[in-house]
Amino acid sequence: MSLAPKNDACCHTPPDMAGKSVVQPNKAALLKRLARIEGQVRGISGMVEADRYCVDVLTQVAAVKSALDAVSMQLLENHMKGCVSKALQEGDATGMVTELIEVVKKVR
Repeated sequence: MSLAPKNDACCHTPPDMAGKSVVQPNKAALLKRLARIEGQVRGISGMVEADRYCVDVLTQVAAVKSALDAVSMQLLENHMKGCVSKALQEGDATGMVTELIEVVKKVR
């Protein structure tokens, strides 16, 4: 399943919110993927509860980590195509580049 956005995402600060928010162009796909990951994590809990073989559990943990990495990369792509692009066009390059560097450090 492709999580590629159909439109550019855009970060903005609505007047009634103190923090930033984002309009995700592929929100339904992201939520569906996260629900699947949630199910995988519950499955891992069940495997541990059932005393399943360690390698089998570790294989499932690796699959969840990989799936979360894919979601992270999609969100990062959306951020770069929407929020970062918009900030650069508006002349706010320094702040956005600093924020982008910090988020990349967190998700790598």
